[in-house]
Amino acid sequence: MGGGPDDDWGVAVVATVGRQLKLRREAVGMRAAEFGKAVGYGEDMVYKIEGGKRIPRPEFLDKADEVLGAGGLLAAMQEDVKKVRYPKKVRDLAQLEAKAVELQLYDPLNIHGLLQTPEYARGLLLMRRPAYTEDEVERFIAARVARKAVFERDPVPELSFVLEEWTLRRPLGGMAALRRQLEHLLEMGKLRNVELQVMPMDREEHAGLAGGIEVLKFADGSAVGRSPAVVNGRPVAEPKQLRILELRYGIIRAQALTPRESRAFIEQLLGET
Repeated sequence: MGGGPDDDWGVAVVATVGRQLKLRREAVGMRAAEFGKAVGYGEDMVYKIEGGKRIPRPEFLDKADEVLGAGGLLAAMQEDVKKVRYPKKVRDLAQLEAKAVELQLYDPLNIHGLLQTPEYARGLLLMRRPAYTEDEVERFIAARVARKAVFERDPVPELSFVLEEWTLRRPLGGMAALRRQLEHLLEMGKLRNVELQVMPMDREEHAGLAGGIEVLKFADGSAVGRSPAVVNGRPVAEPKQLRILELRYGIIRAQALTPRESRAFIEQLLGET
């Protein structure tokens, strides 16, 4: 069962679902304890869901719909609830990524979230201190997997990634997980709309030391960008700020290996792991 929602929209969605659940349960004359037993949850958890304090899992809504004879009403709420399960900042980012026609992405600390396998994402999230709860880890992994819909859109956006060599060597989650991650990168690099470039550790010049860069461009010619080096990482849309980000990203790309060289480099790393 999920934790509580983390924004006003999420609170409203979960409260509505909880209220509907309670109304259906009372309409069929079923007590909370009896209903909990039927769906495999404790009475206390049933009250928490009905009170909007917990985000119900999709399978819980399916089972509740069946037990309460709701005719699909409760099961139909899964889509909204599924979105609420993702943290707000990830939801907001996914919405922007879903509209972009071009994405320029550089993460100096980790393999970018859009390229992570679930195992790598789990290894990364488990490193967090103070530690995330198991449920928070699951929410973040689910959100990262959902963001990958960007690769399946039609028409597909152009995606450019610059990866740091050291992030490709770090065996988060173990060597087997790293091997799968490198194999996944090679697969992604084969996509016609994806360019992967590696920044080797032996470079004497590097324009990316001020932090990560994200630039998302949209069909209407507008764009939005983010970087810790510009207004503390808040999204910017002003042409002047965007030009700074694009200039830095262009220099980083020029300093990195070409996509062809990067592919050979990742294959070599895979051979060594």
